[in-house]
Amino acid sequence: MWDVVVVGARVAGAATALLQARQGARVLLVDRVRFPSDTLSTHQVQPAGIDILERWGLLKALGDAPGHERVRFDIDGTLIEGAFPGGGRLYSPRRTVLDTALVQAAADAGAEVVQGYHVAGLLRDDDGRVTGIRGRDGSEHRAGLVVGADGKHSLVAREVRARTVVEAPVRTVASYSYWEGVEIGHGELYHRPGRAVAAFPTNGGLTMVYACAPVGEFDEWRRDPEAGLVQTLDRCGDLGDRVRAGKRVERVRTTNDLPNRIREATGPGWALVGDARMVMDPVTAQGISNALRDAEQVADRTRMFRITQRIARLTPPGGILRPLLKAVARSDAATTRFLGIFAGTVTTALPWGGRSRTPRAACPR
Repeated sequence: MWDVVVVGARVAGAATALLQARQGARVLLVDRVRFPSDTLSTHQVQPAGIDILERWGLLKALGDAPGHERVRFDIDGTLIEGAFPGGGRLYSPRRTVLDTALVQAAADAGAEVVQGYHVAGLLRDDDGRVTGIRGRDGSEHRAGLVVGADGKHSLVAREVRARTVVEAPVRTVASYSYWEGVEIGHGELYHRPGRAVAAFPTNGGLTMVYACAPVGEFDEWRRDPEAGLVQTLDRCGDLGDRVRAGKRVERVRTTNDLPNRIREATGPGWALVGDARMVMDPVTAQGISNALRDAEQVADRTRMFRITQRIARLTPPGGILRPLLKAVARSDAATTRFLGIFAGTVTTALPWGGRSRTPRAACPR
């Protein structure tokens, strides 16, 4: 019996498993792929998301992707260039780097990670409450909470019939790829009539170049995605020339599978995070940061639930708690953090009611 089973091990799922395991929960994290594994992505982690990774001690998950305090917007010829408030930095890591690092961090925190695991459906009790997952291999894993972090076409959301709260039509077709040897200092964003473009340095000294067009142009665009992308860059000052001076090192990825949808986030025995909960057009590149926020919100709520249940037993603190509480009492800083947990202003949980765990390796199963 697990406390939490997380379906989907990319940013939202790995982060959820990581935080739950750090709280002492028994966590199972499953994904049908094996890491490292790539996926369609905007890449950008906004400064708010970077603050979260820093708070978790996981900036290393970004690998060698450079950070940028400044960004340049060119909106139909009007230039807006400047720094983020408070010295914030934006990073654009590759998902082969970021996702793999977060999966490993979840395993290091004590989560059981099973890669190459295909979920066939959910388990329920007689009242319809979700009680676990069932694999295609016939295995069953029961849990107090099942978290669907399995993307915009979430099986968990489909199985629980999660209600769509807000929905808008697909608006764009998007393409991107990676170039080496592109002269670029920091992130560049362009808006032109019928087009949006982004160029950001990423891991390995490469530059990720993205462009989007109205979805009605999809059939034309997909006949020659590279031409559609590079020709769009020619509308963006000298960006097209700079990209052509470099060398494309991977295929151009193109998709019109860009829904805009917000689903209800919770129900009896289940919760949704990341794109399973809210997915929107990548033109504003908010998905990764939203996924990190979702993981933290779920962790905050379940943490306080576990703390409350532990206190409600009305039993004396035992195990690690007694020496921990004495250490807290001797430190003003620790006392402030302790009180902050109960006030809801501190997100890093004390191991109240947690177990001593031996981290498990994130190896294929």
